[in-house]
This record gives sequence, structure tokens and C-alpha cells, in this order.
Amino acid sequence: MAWEVLLWLLAFFVVVGLLCIQVYQLMCLSDLEFDFINPYDSSARINRLVIPEFGIQGGLCLLFLLTGHWFMFLISAPLVFYHFQLYKSGKHLLDVTEIFNLLNGEKKYRMIKIGYYLILFFIVIFRMLLAVFEEEDYE
Repeated sequence: MAWEVLLWLLAFFVVVGLLCIQVYQLMCLSDLEFDFINPYDSSARINRLVIPEFGIQGGLCLLFLLTGHWFMFLISAPLVFYHFQLYKSGKHLLDVTEIFNLLNGEKKYRMIKIGYYLILFFIVIFRMLLAVFEEEDYE
């Protein structure tokens, strides 16, 4: 049972990291909108985090699959599939020349992902607390 708590603790920190990445990307887009940063720097900062985010999300989904947490896997799998489709079509990176045209759409996309990660965050916290209390019952 201690492995269950460690799994949820790891998932907690991974989801917090994914939330931080999304908030940072949203801040870069907001800074660009208010002319605090130029388009090249903004797109470079965001593009630097896209592939690690995809990998971390895919790793979390794989972790849920390998540990037999089917509900969490099924919640995580659609976003991993969407990330794969974006990567395969070459639309995963922001283009410096098109960033102003896509700014509102990109901000909405990041806000939706923040909402998704927040839902995942609360589910992980609930499951982690449930695992801790179940472990205490066995002692």
C-alpha cells in the first residue's frame, strides 16, 4: 500500500509541474499582448516548454496505464492523443510571424489546459488522501 501513496505523491508533483508550465506560457502570452516582451522571445520561451510538457503528460498517462489506474488513464489519454496529433502535424510550436494573429486562440487553448490540469489536480489530491487514509486503516 505504500506504493500507492508514492504513486499519487509523484502524480501530484507532476500535475503541479504541468500547471506551472501552463501558467508560465499564459504569462508569456499576456506579456506579449501588453507589449512587455517581443514576439521572438515570447515564442522562444513557450516553444522551449512544449516538448517537455508533451513528454511529461505522456509519462504520467503511461504511469497510470502501467499501474492499472484505468480511470486516470482514460482521463489523461485524450490530451496525450491531442498532443500527438499536434506534434505529428507540426502545429505544436508557435510561429513568430503568426503569433499576433493566433494570440487570442492560444490564450484560450492555454486556459482550457489549465482547467483540465486543475481538474486532474483535484482528482489526484483526492486519490492521494484516499490512499493515505486506507493505509492508516491497515496499521
